[in-house]
Amino acid sequence: MPTSPSPLDTSRASTSTSANASGAHLPKRQKLAELISDDLRRSIVRDGLSEGDRLPNEKALMAQYGCAKGTLREALKILEVEGLITLKTGPNGGAVLNAPSMEPASRMLRSFLHFKTLNGAQVYQLRRLLEVEMAVSVVGLLSEEDLVALENNVHDCSCHQPQDEDQRRQRFLEIEFHQVLARACPNPLLSFMCQFLNDMLHELVVIKKAYLPERKQFDQANQHYHSGLITAFRHQDHEQVRQLMTEHMQDAEHHMTALEVEMADQLLVTPAQLMADSRT
Repeated sequence: MPTSPSPLDTSRASTSTSANASGAHLPKRQKLAELISDDLRRSIVRDGLSEGDRLPNEKALMAQYGCAKGTLREALKILEVEGLITLKTGPNGGAVLNAPSMEPASRMLRSFLHFKTLNGAQVYQLRRLLEVEMAVSVVGLLSEEDLVALENNVHDCSCHQPQDEDQRRQRFLEIEFHQVLARACPNPLLSFMCQFLNDMLHELVVIKKAYLPERKQFDQANQHYHSGLITAFRHQDHEQVRQLMTEHMQDAEHHMTALEVEMADQLLVTPAQLMADSRT
């Protein structure tokens, strides 16, 4: 008597068929553990499971997927690395669901983009659109704690010193201002995208030393826009928030472009300079 197909047989067949029919480059064949982790992810959504719920025990999952213990544990490890579950040992152990943070996904996307040619203009092509909509979406939703955090942020930015490390801290504070807003955004996709772009700018500060040289005009502009935004948020003035954030993003893009040009000029070495260096 034929046995019932495992839940993964259909997935395997459909992946293989679509790849061959297309005539394009065949995708890398997924390991069984990856297919199981994909199916478990779908079942979590399908069954409406939430944080703190448990997946079936090892024995039940091995029977469900017809796989060895090592393969199942590899599949569960994939979900644990993604932050979706916590694996607990002992009599009451097993796979317990977490509400994953955005950091693993953001980190993977940033790693992917490290191998692409990406400049400030491309970042701001997206940021100047999303940041405005995000800011408008949080009007009336910011708590008093959020507003005080924004005010403290502006105060800390106004007290910085010209030393390199303080300039670096200044850039981080300016990014954190926008992170406070993004975390309050009611649209989870918009919130994620804005926080992801802010994370990219944070790394740009570290990798490209985007806090050097000191840029007083940029500092003053940021403080002006951030202070104005706080006032508009307190007054729940949607149009003023939209106008200020639009101008702020345009100004920030201008400064970022000027910084990249300046840094590129610093990296250029003329033939005469090379000849002079070779003689020393």
